[in-house]
Amino acid sequence: MEVLPKVESDKEVAIEEAEEDRQDEVNEDLLKLEETLCNIQITPTPCSLPERAQEVDLSQYPTSYKENSPQEKLLLAIADNFCCQYVHLYPDRKPLLLSPLNECGVQKFVSTTLRPTLLSYPELYSWEGCASFVSEFLSLEPLDPPIDPPRHLYSPTWLMQTQRGSCFDFSTLLCSLLLGAGYNAYCVSGYAVKEMCLLNQSLQECPLLVTHVKGKATEQKRQVKKYSVKPPRDLRSGFEQRQEERRQADAQAILLKKQQEAERLQEERERLPPDPLLGLRVHCWVLILSGNREVPENFFINPLTGKSLSTTNKCFLGIESIWNHQNYWVNMQDCRFGCVEMNFDLGDAVKWEYLLYGTTGQSLLLIPDMKKQQEAEDDEEEEVDEPKVFEMPPSWVNQINISQQDMETRCPGGMKVIQYRKAKLEKFAPYLLPDGLVTRLTSYSDLDCTQPSTVKEWYQHRHDHLEERELKKTSNVTNEHFRPGRSYALKSHRYITMTPETERQMDFYSHARADGLARRVEMPFEMTETFEDRPDFMYHRHVVFGKRIKVFGPSNTEAPDQGQRPLQKVVEQFNRDRSKPAGEDVAERIFLVSEDRIQVTYHREDDRIIPAWRNFIKPRDSGDSQNPHSFTPQMASTFQVDPFEKPSKNLFLYEMLVHMMKEEERVALRVKESEKEVRAILGVREQEESSIELHISIYNTARNERARCHREALERTAKEERLRQEEKELDFLAPLLAQLGDPENLTRQAALQLRNDCLADLKQRLIDKANLIQARFERETQELQQKQQWYQKNQLTMTKEDEDEYLAYCSDAMFRIHILKLRLSRHKDKAPQKYLALDERLRRDPRLANHLW
Repeated sequence: MEVLPKVESDKEVAIEEAEEDRQDEVNEDLLKLEETLCNIQITPTPCSLPERAQEVDLSQYPTSYKENSPQEKLLLAIADNFCCQYVHLYPDRKPLLLSPLNECGVQKFVSTTLRPTLLSYPELYSWEGCASFVSEFLSLEPLDPPIDPPRHLYSPTWLMQTQRGSCFDFSTLLCSLLLGAGYNAYCVSGYAVKEMCLLNQSLQECPLLVTHVKGKATEQKRQVKKYSVKPPRDLRSGFEQRQEERRQADAQAILLKKQQEAERLQEERERLPPDPLLGLRVHCWVLILSGNREVPENFFINPLTGKSLSTTNKCFLGIESIWNHQNYWVNMQDCRFGCVEMNFDLGDAVKWEYLLYGTTGQSLLLIPDMKKQQEAEDDEEEEVDEPKVFEMPPSWVNQINISQQDMETRCPGGMKVIQYRKAKLEKFAPYLLPDGLVTRLTSYSDLDCTQPSTVKEWYQHRHDHLEERELKKTSNVTNEHFRPGRSYALKSHRYITMTPETERQMDFYSHARADGLARRVEMPFEMTETFEDRPDFMYHRHVVFGKRIKVFGPSNTEAPDQGQRPLQKVVEQFNRDRSKPAGEDVAERIFLVSEDRIQVTYHREDDRIIPAWRNFIKPRDSGDSQNPHSFTPQMASTFQVDPFEKPSKNLFLYEMLVHMMKEEERVALRVKESEKEVRAILGVREQEESSIELHISIYNTARNERARCHREALERTAKEERLRQEEKELDFLAPLLAQLGDPENLTRQAALQLRNDCLADLKQRLIDKANLIQARFERETQELQQKQQWYQKNQLTMTKEDEDEYLAYCSDAMFRIHILKLRLSRHKDKAPQKYLALDERLRRDPRLANHLW
């Protein structure tokens, strides 16, 4: 019994010595880890280049794209060792995305693929501008398979050339721009829902349709005055009020129940089938931590849409790792509830395991010297040497360069279509379409997007200053909005048709008009105008028209342009002019043209409850208005608020009536000018829509040069077409072919007949010309002989002037005879040549050549 304990103690000592020896060996291996890693040679996995490599010339790429530097090789070795440890410790988790292949088929660490870049465009200095540019500039290539990270991660410069990539490529480019702009940005590799991974926004509301509901203003409590009139007693039955309230409550409950049932049916209809890969679909997005650039809190950015999302959004189902241009972190937190309870304190080594040693903590790959640690425990005052830190190599990617054309074009091919819930958004590059359209939003009334209800369009760089147009399909109402600077200072135009004297509304920039017109609303028989900041304080004018008078011409045909809509009533309202007494300041004047009456209402005094007014009846004969004796007291009626005020004299009332009648004529003239202006605006709009022109800035030299070349090409084409038309008009066979009915194919007999007819016609024309010259020659000769005979008879009685006139006539006649003789001789010499030339031309004509040779 005493021997057994001794044997057991010997075994324990042996086990302890073996463990100590094994621990010493492990420590020696760990101390030589860095030297061992430096000697490891990483051989890239053989893999064919991506298909997109055929689109870009890889021979022009620098050496950093095709080879790894010594620091990059060491980093790849560290990453490979880190991955081995990760797979050994967490075999159930998916492998990390550490060193994918680039476009040249070379392994590159993900952090070195990021290239922080700050560009000179102000739009790219904010995260909104960067996210919007990336989401519009690139087109998505879904991951294949969707549950694994990609094997290739392309450089941002490659993406700028191809304009397409996976979600990881989107995030790489966006994160590079955000880091350059000063944001604390990270690429996130994790899991998301199917709709986010595949960029399916068909169940989301379009951002342009979301209306922000403003908070209701707090109602101010009504101040109760000490001395105030008590409200009248409510004599209604309380029982009836309660019964009415109960009925309304029941009706609202029934209506609410129906709405809830409709919403439930709508949700069931819109609900997508369950995703069998829920929680397994790999996605990549961008994380921005608070601190830099005055970011108040952490948030995510979906690079596929360019929208910001909360870190607690349910669309994000988990995170595997994140990285920036300095380090790489692996998530050690539970993602059972997605990212709702996730902590993004990267300095917490328990929740985030980092790859490289840095300011955030100490890497597990770099074990400090055990002896120095023991010495530090024995003597705390002795300084301890810090372990050697491996820094992240610089990025192997060239500097990102975005041209001005890429900033303008944005979308691949210049256009992009996004499908939302009951809406479709189309984006176009500036100057891509001839009408300047840059955005079109079509709203639908059904989920299948087959019944459009509203079409809203945005324009840029138009000469007519059109910015926005909205067409409601149900009512066929069009609403156009213009920026400042166009003719008549037109701001917006709402109409159904461009025909004059129909329903429409025009808003104007009142500060740019001399008359201060702000709005004009026109109906078939009414027109209302609103004014602002006028010196005469008028702010409103309402015109009522009668039926158009039809004017017939001499042939009993209607001439609608000659008829004018007769005025029936004009109402003008004025603001208060404090420089005048209220009893003399006109507030409203009504011209009842059809009734020959005028009503004038004045402003109310501050201490009065009713205003003063005057009514006038115009004389039947317009000439009587100039005669004071034709005025009678019955033609004017006055109401004075102050009973002690002296009544107005007849002379004053007469002068006021004459003034009002003149004002009525001026108002009628202004109304006609308004109608004329409406027609002019409609005419200009029709002309602008028929020939749309885009404005190009003088500083855009490249586009101006292209526009100049385009204009020259159009002019050259038009000139060629004009010359071709002239040649067609000079076709000598056209009259003869017209006689035959312009046949497409000619027979031999028809071709011979055309040739004979054409030669005969030329022969006859040559003979006729020769006869005409001969006749003129004979007539000139005969007239000269008659003049000579007259001279011989009257030679003795002629004066000096008559003789000089005779000699001048003879000289001119001899010159004309000589010219006619030369023309006749030349015509006889060239006639056979013209005949032979026409015969040769007929033989070479493609329409006759096959039958004449």
